[in-house]
Amino acid sequence: MRIRCGYEITYQCPAPTPMLLMLNVRPERLSDLETPDVIRSSPPIPLTQYRDQFGNLCSRILAPAGRFTLSSDFVIRDSGLPDPVFADAWQIPVDLLPDDVIVFLLGSRYCDTQELNEVAWSLFADVPAGWARAQAIVQYVHDRITFGYEFARPNKSATDAHEERNGVCRDYAHLAITLCRCMNIPARYCTGYIGDIDFPPVGDMDFSAWIEVYLGGQWRTLDARHNTPRIGRIMMAMGRDATDVAIITNFGPAFLADFKVTAEELP
Repeated sequence: MRIRCGYEITYQCPAPTPMLLMLNVRPERLSDLETPDVIRSSPPIPLTQYRDQFGNLCSRILAPAGRFTLSSDFVIRDSGLPDPVFADAWQIPVDLLPDDVIVFLLGSRYCDTQELNEVAWSLFADVPAGWARAQAIVQYVHDRITFGYEFARPNKSATDAHEERNGVCRDYAHLAITLCRCMNIPARYCTGYIGDIDFPPVGDMDFSAWIEVYLGGQWRTLDARHNTPRIGRIMMAMGRDATDVAIITNFGPAFLADFKVTAEELP
């Protein structure tokens, strides 16, 4: 399968503003690219890149004063298969987990595990450990939260989403991650492209958030917002929560003027 992905994001900056970008696909997908995944800017400006502690490709720019646009348009190959289901994936005891996985059991800025620990154990202690428990958590989050862009706000924690029972895809992900961590299932936050391949379109295209859980010695994909295997998932970045994978972080005033995302299957 061939998928066309890209974006066009426009800001209005009152003064030159440093920005940190996470707009490239994960390094593991670079070999799947048919055309380069290049960040373009209008007007053109210098850009430097580095990899963070999670292996994400990060870019640094100084956005100019005035109207400023970032864009990309590339084609990537994909298996065309839906997210796999691992019904027999087992839960590894905490004392046997790899060292680099332990961080994904800890609370983080948006994943306030201490607040939801008792809730998690009251709901999922009797569910068999492993894939069944992780899937039960995802199902619970999917059923509890009502999706709506009007419910988004930058300081919304997993506990807030649980109590308010609404949010956007990042809130589904934060709540599912938090409940998994409470149950000693390592979980991490992922962001990237998910097109509407084999699904009816629902609103305007946007970047999406989902989770990965560490079961059976590997990271496995789950998606509390959609709660069904999807086709053509293209990861851009992963981390502890949305703090680590913000698409654009601006260090000064910058006002979003336009935002478009593309993810569509090609012939």
